[in-house]
Amino acid sequence: MESRVFPLLLALLLIIFSSIPQVVRCKSDEDAAATEVVEGSNLGIVGDDTQVFSDIALGPAPGVDTICVFPKNAARLVLAGEETELLVGLHNEGELTLRVVAIHASLHLPFNHHMLVQNLTLQEFYNASVPVSAQATFPYIFAVSKYLQPGSFDLVGTIVYEIEQQPYQNVFYNGTIEVAEAGGFLTIESVFLVTLGLALVGLLGLWVYGQIQQLSKKTKKSPKVEVGTRSTDADMDEWLQGTAYAQSLSSKSKKKK
Repeated sequence: MESRVFPLLLALLLIIFSSIPQVVRCKSDEDAAATEVVEGSNLGIVGDDTQVFSDIALGPAPGVDTICVFPKNAARLVLAGEETELLVGLHNEGELTLRVVAIHASLHLPFNHHMLVQNLTLQEFYNASVPVSAQATFPYIFAVSKYLQPGSFDLVGTIVYEIEQQPYQNVFYNGTIEVAEAGGFLTIESVFLVTLGLALVGLLGLWVYGQIQQLSKKTKKSPKVEVGTRSTDADMDEWLQGTAYAQSLSSKSKKKK
């Protein structure tokens, strides 16, 4: 039974991952700095859990490319509950000027892209346009929920724009980000691991101490047993009485006196 279930699960995972669009390229911080950055006065921010053209299937316009960069955050580490900034670059090689409408993003489970974790901030732009053969960079600030469990998630970011009042959209980022718990080094997991490590070290020390005590007891020498000689000497004297050896001993003792 288990041998049949595993191939089915593997096939399901392959189908899910094959349906995910390819990750768009990101450029370096130096390249992003060379493009024009749209000022904050040209944008407005709408609350979370808001979607743009959610009921319309939009695609990219011909000649329009997007790139992205996480400034000073090459690891793409996002702290739960805190704001994170990324820059979206838009390059217009089409035939007409385009008007940027909004940027929005969403968070998904990495092993199942259809499972939505969170809709992130919808950021609208006002009077933001990109002429033909020009490029511009747009900031996007978002924050994941502070209650989100730390781990790896897929971030899908989309920029929506119009050309002659016809809406289009480009996916500027579709890849993995790492969500970490805010609050520095001392997290619940780290405290638990440190406590567990200290407990194991303590148990190991007690075991080593017990082994040393047992070894020292075995190596101690047994005490010497003194055997009395007085009774033996008395028996010898009685046995030697009347013999020549006894008489010689008595004569020697008299001479000493």
